[in-house]
Amino acid sequence: MDRRWFVGAALAATGSLATRALAEVATGGELRIGLTAVVVREYARFFMDLQSYLSVRTGRAVSFVQRRTYADIMRMLGRQELEAAWICGYPYVQRRNPEFLRLLVAPVYQGAPLYRSYVIASASSSARGIEDFRDRVFAYSDPDSNSGYLVPRVALLDAGYDPETFFRFTFFTYNHAETVTAVADGVADGGAVDSYVYNVVARYEPELARRTRVVSASRQFGFPPIVVHRALEAEVAGRLRNTLIGMADEPAGRALLRRLGLDGFQEVSPSLYDSIRDLAARARTIGRPVDTL
Repeated sequence: MDRRWFVGAALAATGSLATRALAEVATGGELRIGLTAVVVREYARFFMDLQSYLSVRTGRAVSFVQRRTYADIMRMLGRQELEAAWICGYPYVQRRNPEFLRLLVAPVYQGAPLYRSYVIASASSSARGIEDFRDRVFAYSDPDSNSGYLVPRVALLDAGYDPETFFRFTFFTYNHAETVTAVADGVADGGAVDSYVYNVVARYEPELARRTRVVSASRQFGFPPIVVHRALEAEVAGRLRNTLIGMADEPAGRALLRRLGLDGFQEVSPSLYDSIRDLAARARTIGRPVDTL
């Protein structure tokens, strides 16, 4: 079974039909929302339905644009090739001059806009913490991922290890679900994943998840936010924000949220991401430098 869980192919296959349908209900310019490859394949149909839902309620033809990495999405945002994106807290806290992002909303997951980083291993592994993967193969998700890169590297730093030399070999999957697959299939001895995505994998691919186990869980961090470019008209940004927040208040929205495994969306303060900002500042002492606000 192909487990390369990217939504791009499915979106492309059904996009022309959706575009024609949305043109009938939406007015004004297209509202392009960026996604990275962190969504399991079962959600491809979901994003087509969400695209239609948002288009009707915002009055703008919404389209989801999927790219492989957070860096790709951030470059597109910077060039105004996207009006909005669902990104990670790590790229959100990085310095931009001039700043071009505005925080819109964060998803609410299990009662709060918070999630964790999991270190996982195969179900048969005896590992009890990230320290047990010394000289082993470890899978990261994305170099701009908080849960899939920043958190485990700072955890090693806290334990007195150099993240650059601790593992025998590391690689990026650019997809949390692919990290689960890499660990389950023995391609990697361990990996770091988003707790939300791991739980989604367990929901849709229980046999795959059962071949792995959670070795450790981090503290909670601000859930990956939805941001908009500052050039987006305030009225349009407000309609998108209100539509996302209002999903929990009406049947069609609640049905979509249930499929996504979220409680809803809410406005949050930029300070929600201060803990990630602190980690990023510490990470400047290791590996590639990162500027933070």
